[in-house]
Amino acid sequence: MSQRISYKIEHSPSYASLVINLKTNETVLVESGAMAAMDTCIKMKSRAKGGLMKGLGRMVSGESFFISEFTAEGKSGELYVSPGVPGDICHYYLQENALMIQSSGFVAASPTVEIDTKFQGFKGFFSGESLFLIRATGVGDIWFSSYGAIVEIPVAGDYVVDTSYIVAFEDTLNYNVEMLGGLSFRGLRTGILGGEGLVCRFNGEGRLWVQSRELYSLINFLNPFRPTKSNN
Repeated sequence: MSQRISYKIEHSPSYASLVINLKTNETVLVESGAMAAMDTCIKMKSRAKGGLMKGLGRMVSGESFFISEFTAEGKSGELYVSPGVPGDICHYYLQENALMIQSSGFVAASPTVEIDTKFQGFKGFFSGESLFLIRATGVGDIWFSSYGAIVEIPVAGDYVVDTSYIVAFEDTLNYNVEMLGGLSFRGLRTGILGGEGLVCRFNGEGRLWVQSRELYSLINFLNPFRPTKSNN
């Protein structure tokens, strides 16, 4: 069993930040650009996680090409990690099950955790979201984030979630993206372009994490206030 990394999550759920307490010579992998502050004993280097091809896969999926590697050299130290979007952070300890995470949700992980992307094909296209999910395997700690608070839901049987609210789920759950029943043609067109009206139907047994807010709604709310060029 991989040794667990000491941590605490502060300011949850609205503006959560992750504080990782690294022991001497202990290493953690962090999404590129998410480091906010650290003790001087902690040294950073960037690398393409899993090699060049997997790094390219992460870049195509909308994730950073490089993952930053932080190591406490000579003594223990604290590392502050802040995701780019205001919201919550959740911890999960990987053992037997793989964990599927929305493409923008990865925050940090033990070096014993393998981060890879899983192509969804048309499932991702029709959800209006990214074409990729991150798939985490191995044994160790992993942290993921959301826009808004994170709600954990234990699934035993069938469960339906709007595609834009999904944060993460265990791969013991089967899933299928489908149109919400009774939607008009206009709703169908909106669903394909904006993600509305589409749901993900899960079945099986496992845990599912959803977020309490949805980013597209915020974008739509802010859109009328964008500066526009004057014709004069």
